[in-house]
Amino acid sequence: MPTFKTPNRHGYSVKFSSFCSDQLVVATSQYYGFTGGGTLFHLKVSDDRNLVEVSNSPWGDGLFDVVWSECDPDVVVTASGDGTLQLWNLRTNPQVPVQVFREHTKEIYSVDWSQTRFEQLVLSASWDKSIKLWDPNETTSLNTFVGHTELVYNAMWSPLIPSCFASVSGDGMLKIWSSNLHQRSPLTLHAHDAEVLTCSWCKYDQNLIATGGSDGLIRGWDMRNFTAPIFEQKGCEYAVRKIQFSPYHASSLASVSYDFTTRIWDYRISCDAIEVIQHHSEFVYGLDFNVHREGEMADCGWDSLVHVFTPKTFNSVTKMS
Repeated sequence: MPTFKTPNRHGYSVKFSSFCSDQLVVATSQYYGFTGGGTLFHLKVSDDRNLVEVSNSPWGDGLFDVVWSECDPDVVVTASGDGTLQLWNLRTNPQVPVQVFREHTKEIYSVDWSQTRFEQLVLSASWDKSIKLWDPNETTSLNTFVGHTELVYNAMWSPLIPSCFASVSGDGMLKIWSSNLHQRSPLTLHAHDAEVLTCSWCKYDQNLIATGGSDGLIRGWDMRNFTAPIFEQKGCEYAVRKIQFSPYHASSLASVSYDFTTRIWDYRISCDAIEVIQHHSEFVYGLDFNVHREGEMADCGWDSLVHVFTPKTFNSVTKMS
């Protein structure tokens, strides 16, 4: 299992490249993100299956999330505790960001780049209770979305519906927005009786979205009927920090948690995890699937470790045709 240690930095987010199967980036923070600076690590899986550092990019505050550009294999955007976004070109100058976006007034906990063909837009979700829409080529935001009553933890573009995105918040709500509308969210759901920390869209069903909360639950929702969840996954002992649907298997998703575990789920098989992986000794924060290699994943945590691995479970899950 390829493993990399981020020295004196604690992992918050890990993402595989959209263009290169063997490259990934990790957003980290000093002193567990409570104070100090942050570092973006650009890593590569070598031919002998080791994780090696290509470059690192320092920032004066903690880095809480990172996303690759969907149009340039060298560009990433990071989200920081000082309320700024940084756009980096990892090939030309990884030491200094190309652009810094300054509008949020508190920590930015989530950043996402649109995946539909005709949009190249970025979302940022902040503890100032707002979500902002950015064109990476512009210096000011295109729009600000307000409606949550507590800090916003996560905002994610739909991979199948243009201009549609979801957000989740400490107010327990899931909101579905259209970036073309300058109004409050048309769809709002009380998803958990707790803070909602993460959400993920199914890659095969445009109406299916899942949420994960500080109550340790993962719930699936059909946007056409918010009356009740269509599935509920149980087993995490503490908060679910991040969830992600598999890009290869329609009913499979993964989660990482404050209980030090990474879990694999299949909501069509069981409400319990079908595999529990415990290779971290601290909170697990970051999670991603490699879209180029079926079943391969990465996670990172506060123990400063980044792992690239393939859960045993995916050898027995039928591939989505």
